[in-house]
Amino acid sequence: MSTDISDLTGRPVIIGGGAAGLMTALELAPEPVVLLSKSPLGAEASSMWAQGGFSAAVGADDSPALHLADTLAAGAGLCDEAAASRIVHAAPAAVETLAKLGVGFDRRADGSWRLGLEAAHSRNRIVHATGDGTGREIMRALIAAVRRTPSITLLEGVEARRLLVEDNTIKGVLAANDRGPLTIATNRVVIATGGIGGLFADSTNPGGCFGQGLALAAHAGATLADLEFVQFHPTAFDGPSRPMPLLTEAIRGDGALLIDEAGQRFMADQPGAELAPRDIVARAVWRHRAAGHRTFLDARQHPGADFAQRYPVISAFCKMAGIDPAHDPIPIRPAVHYHMGGIAVDGTGRSSVQGLWACGEAARTGLHGANRLASNSLMEAIVCARWVAESIEGVSAGPRAMLREEAAPPAADPSAVRPILTQGLGVLRDRDGIERVILSLYPFARGPGAASDAALVGLMIAVAAVRREESRGGHFRTDFPDTASSAVPSSLTRTEALAAARAIVESNPFVRSALS
Repeated sequence: MSTDISDLTGRPVIIGGGAAGLMTALELAPEPVVLLSKSPLGAEASSMWAQGGFSAAVGADDSPALHLADTLAAGAGLCDEAAASRIVHAAPAAVETLAKLGVGFDRRADGSWRLGLEAAHSRNRIVHATGDGTGREIMRALIAAVRRTPSITLLEGVEARRLLVEDNTIKGVLAANDRGPLTIATNRVVIATGGIGGLFADSTNPGGCFGQGLALAAHAGATLADLEFVQFHPTAFDGPSRPMPLLTEAIRGDGALLIDEAGQRFMADQPGAELAPRDIVARAVWRHRAAGHRTFLDARQHPGADFAQRYPVISAFCKMAGIDPAHDPIPIRPAVHYHMGGIAVDGTGRSSVQGLWACGEAARTGLHGANRLASNSLMEAIVCARWVAESIEGVSAGPRAMLREEAAPPAADPSAVRPILTQGLGVLRDRDGIERVILSLYPFARGPGAASDAALVGLMIAVAAVRREESRGGHFRTDFPDTASSAVPSSLTRTEALAAARAIVESNPFVRSALS
């Protein structure tokens, strides 16, 4: 790396090379910023894999008020209505912004947007690009824009390992590349590192997305919120590949059905049927499989012969597996897809730590509540990036900090954590299973090893899950199957999570016996 790190002192540092990080950097231009990406841009960004699209009330029969109503309904009482309203009202303008940046959204012959329908939306409001390649097309345009913007210093192959904090205030970023550790002094940091799917064995997310941003924030003392709400996509391709290829909800929006090995529709009698909210569909698929059935997405009639044209990416990987979606049902199963929880932020993306912002999936803005409405994720990342940038612009660089030398922790490795979370924090949960997760992760989370950061994030999710003794949205407890009468957001710090986990560990009779 030829860049002199000392020349970067005082600049805002954006951690993460997905849509949220790239857009924040672009919105800050022409202010000089540093963008850290641990991989080449686009290589390990969930944004690149987003098939569904970008939700926005741009249709003639639609309005932000209707979009908001659908978002609140999906969120199961835990959305921040004011925050959600502000975000969905900004979505139509964000579509235009992306189009001006060169995103080739699909259009009709008259030039209007070609809009798709997805689960729990009351209108066709999903803007797509190249059918099922929306995320890839948005990332292509954003990466090109970043590379031609001189105010953005891009450091690829650089991974943030810790945030340097004094008196609850950001002082710098401790990072590392293949040449060793490096420190960037700054009082302005944005975490835009994506989700947590890489903490689970079965996920549609890149394996490198395993909650590093949440670990950075937790070690810095930030408050995290709603961590227990993990969204399982009901239609991941049931094959050996990991990460699991996704079968976008838009296929069901086009009329595809969920069937079993006998050809029976097992969602037919449910409200909304195949287009019920994702958590309901995921649980139905999970239970049908648990009863001994195989589960399939049947697109033979709808979209039928048009499948390959409508969904070229999906058609290609299906055919590699020997399946022609126009003639064969596609095997599916639920897989971890999105995290509704994250770093608690206000309307400008500020966290509880001074000088620390978060944007995209790593942030908990209040938009998603207990269950994200389909295609609200890319929209949230693009919309909120502008407000984060505006907030950062209002904070001066401040005096140059004198940073003490610190050793970088080892690169994180989630491999020891994946089987633990997969077993105990799946689609259906109960106290015994969650407590086994806590007992297993607690030693890792307190230790200095490569599994520590991944274990800490997993432990915080488990503590939040064991505390929520109800079923709501993406969090379903078989021992508490009902939804509580009042919806209360959860919040948690690293210190609180470790204390709660320690109490559970020490109350376990087997642990007590070993300690005595």
